[in-house]
Amino acid sequence: MEFDYIIVGAGSAGCVLANRLSENGKYKVAVLEAGGKDTYPWIHVPVGYFKTMGNPKTDWSYETEPDPGINGRSIKWPRGKVLGGSSSINGLLYVRGQPQDYDGWRQLGNTGWSWDDVKPLFKRSESYDGGQDEDRGRDGPLSVSDTNVTREVVDRWLDAAEAAGYRKNPDYNGDVQEGVGLFQLTTRNGRRCSSAVAYLNPAKSRSNLTVMVHCPVERLVFEGKRCTGLKAYYQGKTITMTARKEVILAAGALASPQIMMVSGIGDADELKPHGIEMVHELKGVGKNLQDHLQARPVYKTTLSTINTEINNYFKQGLIGLRYILTRGGPMAMAASLGVAFLKTRPDLDVPDIQFHIQPFSTDKMGTEAHDFDAFTASVLQLRPESAGHLELRSGDMRDYPKIFPNYLATKTDRDTLVEGIRIARRIARMSPLKEVITEEYKPGPAMADDDYDGLLDWARDNSTTIYHPTGTCKMGVDDMAVVTPDLKVKGVEGLRVADASIMPIIVSANTNAPTIMIGEKASDLILADAERMRPSKKLEEAAV
Repeated sequence: MEFDYIIVGAGSAGCVLANRLSENGKYKVAVLEAGGKDTYPWIHVPVGYFKTMGNPKTDWSYETEPDPGINGRSIKWPRGKVLGGSSSINGLLYVRGQPQDYDGWRQLGNTGWSWDDVKPLFKRSESYDGGQDEDRGRDGPLSVSDTNVTREVVDRWLDAAEAAGYRKNPDYNGDVQEGVGLFQLTTRNGRRCSSAVAYLNPAKSRSNLTVMVHCPVERLVFEGKRCTGLKAYYQGKTITMTARKEVILAAGALASPQIMMVSGIGDADELKPHGIEMVHELKGVGKNLQDHLQARPVYKTTLSTINTEINNYFKQGLIGLRYILTRGGPMAMAASLGVAFLKTRPDLDVPDIQFHIQPFSTDKMGTEAHDFDAFTASVLQLRPESAGHLELRSGDMRDYPKIFPNYLATKTDRDTLVEGIRIARRIARMSPLKEVITEEYKPGPAMADDDYDGLLDWARDNSTTIYHPTGTCKMGVDDMAVVTPDLKVKGVEGLRVADASIMPIIVSANTNAPTIMIGEKASDLILADAERMRPSKKLEEAAV
């Protein structure tokens, strides 16, 4: 149980680290996953997120505290509970974000994180057969593909958006994100390409890599201010694992800060009441929690949609047979088909809202589809100003933290989401979409466009997460930063964080691709440090 590097969490970033740190054969690496193996068949079928989200076998099933911003509701926050983490249960949507996101991180003092710095890492990670060569990677581990599923209602929505004045963009993952188009997916031959499939599976047979599942961390172990390893629960007992070089937390924006807090790193005023012995005070741990909140307008249509195409066993059987034979059809569909990155105000430099266009509709994600044909024009604010926080329930990792999202806490956030709903309506009134819409089901025709309070209250009652928690161990140089730009936890040694929790500001994107990039960046930083610490060949020879 002694390794050079111990990685906590085999999720989107953790699998990258497991591969890259073990690649040269010089270092002994362990990766610990609190969940299980990714053997559940629905994980690997693109549409399987309907079977994995909310399933206690594959989802940690977090739930927020009642939030005033959404009229006191508590909502579910799915998080992956298997190898691959949330990349094994997500909607398969591949989005890098705006170049300005990363330039903004750099402007906050995070040297090495500008767009020019991270773009080569995105390219290194991916294998994509579209786009321009200067923008896209061709031979990386992560397969990225254009969707092979088409739906008339989505095509009409894209044409209507163009008629409304928005331009088509064939590759929103290039240097310009703005426009409308079809989503790119993390799929390979019609199957999900999770971080585990892309990075961990090719590395699992290496003799210097140990993968441990059903191995939840209890706490980190310190000697003074140096993290020397951790205690974990494995095969029915508590074990102690030693890291000769570093422990890397890659357990996600909820678990990584919780591990630090129960281990004595955080705000002393919050930890001491739980009887936790302080190692080092960092008031920013668990703060700066950001997420994307989606409002979901629904429109009834005369066109056939998934809603009625799956309403009996015979139709379901035909869909299944089509997938088996061709790896196509509805079962090869990601969570959304159409995408748009748009501005709510002409004075903005970059888009501030994103649409997810889905050829189906439900009252709530994860529930049964409606019994009528309809589509959803989900809209979210890309860069919310509102930030929440986490609080411990106890000093025991088994007790989920309290999650306070603090949605819609600022006027900008409220105005942006309401204007996003209005833009959804304007597009729905354009040809060739309006001809196939029979009714606005939600929010409903009784609510006028200029009824700001009504639209906002509808959003508060109905909006939900789009599964992008970030920021709780933010990177930076200010007093509330948790990690430095090289991802080392401030004030201690031997401990880094490498997952979505390090984002100082949430990216204008779905967060899986940026989190994989963070794993690539972290591996470069860690290996560069290791090489600097290695004795020179002459010194080694002299020692012999």
